[in-house]
Amino acid sequence: MSAPTYLLVHGAWGGAWCWELFGTELDARGARWRALDLPSSSPGAPPETYLIDDARDVAAQANELGPVILVGHSYGGSVITEAAPYVEDLRGLIYVAALLPQLGETSTDASRVLKLRTPLDEAIRSDGVTLSLDTDLARGALYQDCEDALANWALARLSTQTFASFRSPRASGDTGVFRRYVVCEDDRAIDPRTQRHLARDCEDVVEMASGHSPYLSRPSTLADLVLAPLPTN
Repeated sequence: MSAPTYLLVHGAWGGAWCWELFGTELDARGARWRALDLPSSSPGAPPETYLIDDARDVAAQANELGPVILVGHSYGGSVITEAAPYVEDLRGLIYVAALLPQLGETSTDASRVLKLRTPLDEAIRSDGVTLSLDTDLARGALYQDCEDALANWALARLSTQTFASFRSPRASGDTGVFRRYVVCEDDRAIDPRTQRHLARDCEDVVEMASGHSPYLSRPSTLADLVLAPLPTN
């Protein structure tokens, strides 16, 4: 059986750039990977860019790669969940501090399931069409455990996010593949208690001492957790 490629799916306001340090860790371990830019956070994205548009892009790229494991961070968890049934050779799903809505729920629903506010809520700005971030507040919400130079590098690359992507419901059912959830214990964007609740149906739940963006602050530790073998169902 050939080794899978890890397809890395970023969260809201991000891009493929999020995974650069983490990708270096995967390279060092000889793992194959690819990262992509989601349509909903691309500059100039049409307002009518929904969760399904992101999911279709992920599935299309996954089907070019052969066997894949989808790795979703934050909003990317919703995307890989929606994309999973459309991936032909899916070996597993890995959620990193991720939203995991139930069928019919939106990403917003998942983030508010326990009604726990975080510093990220204070950083979000909405005009009803796009969501953006106050970068001063986003620093503490997303990158509080990153060195200043690294945090500033990431903050300078944040994009906008379509409002529609967060408000469109999950329409795909479960696929039956093995699911691992990585809880970030010091997260200030998605409360760890919310993460543990969202992870309740996953077959494997692990925790790491990290803020919301371990691919930057703890890439080696995250690589160890992501690359740990997944059982086949």
